[in-house]
Amino acid sequence: MLSLNTVMIHSEDPTALAAFYTKVLGEPGFEGNGYTGWKAGNGFVMVGPHSEVKGQNEMPGRIIINLETADVAGEFARLKDQGASVKQEPYEPGEGMTLATFEDPDGNLFQLASPMPESM
Repeated sequence: MLSLNTVMIHSEDPTALAAFYTKVLGEPGFEGNGYTGWKAGNGFVMVGPHSEVKGQNEMPGRIIINLETADVAGEFARLKDQGASVKQEPYEPGEGMTLATFEDPDGNLFQLASPMPESM
């Protein structure tokens, strides 16, 4: 069985992206060699440089990171108040689930998601 360990987000400007994700995830647990990382649940989110990444993400919907929270509305308000770019206000795509979508400074999408129902 595989377990998701880390999501890497590469950027031409990792310093700006790290500052943004610090607002989202709090103080990083790791900083070094141009990378910044946060523990998020059982996994990690890492931001860093990559020689092949330039400018804005031209296909932001290709990969969307979901950050789970029992308080989608409260976290949505907190991130919106901190200037995060809202793509979709909280909505319910199905019974028992709430999502809200934001865009980071590089044009990558992430969602706040209510906990997955036990039936999944």
